[in-house]
Amino acid sequence: MPLVSGPPPKPGDLIEFIRPFYQHWGIYVGDGYVVHLTDQEGWSSLSSALGGTAVVRKDLIEDVAGGCDYRVNNKYDQKMIPYAPAEVVKAALQQVGLTMPYSVTSANCEHFATELRYGRRFSDQVVNATTYAAVGGVALASITAIFALVRNKRQNQ
Repeated sequence: MPLVSGPPPKPGDLIEFIRPFYQHWGIYVGDGYVVHLTDQEGWSSLSSALGGTAVVRKDLIEDVAGGCDYRVNNKYDQKMIPYAPAEVVKAALQQVGLTMPYSVTSANCEHFATELRYGRRFSDQVVNATTYAAVGGVALASITAIFALVRNKRQNQ
C-alpha cells in the first residue's frame, strides 16, 4: 500500500494522490474505496482536460494510486468546518457515474473533492501554478533584460 505517512483514511477524508507533475484528489468513502473526478479510464483527471468533461467514479484506492503515493490531506480543516463524514460520503456516492464539465482552472478533481467536503471549491494546485507561472515570467523577463543590457553595453564599447 503506497500510503505515504500519517493516519489511515477515514470516510469523508480528502485523499491526495501524488503524481509526478500534479496531484489527483478524491474522497475516501470507506472499505478501501475513493470517489473521484477522472477520465473514462479512471487513472487521472489530467487527460480530462483535453476533452472538457470527466466522470465521477468509485474505485479502489490502490487502483487510483496506480503505484503512486497517496495521503490523507484535509488541509482546509484549519480554515473551515467540514461537513459531517456521513454527509460527505453520501454526497460523493450520489455523484458516481455522472459526467461533469472539467476545467483545470475551475472544475478539476481538487475542486470536486473540496466541494464535497466543505461546500466550496478550492484548488491550491491552480493557485500555485498561477503563482509559479507569474514568478517564472518575471524571472524570464529579468534575465532577458540583463542579457539585453550586457549586449547593448558591448555594442557601445
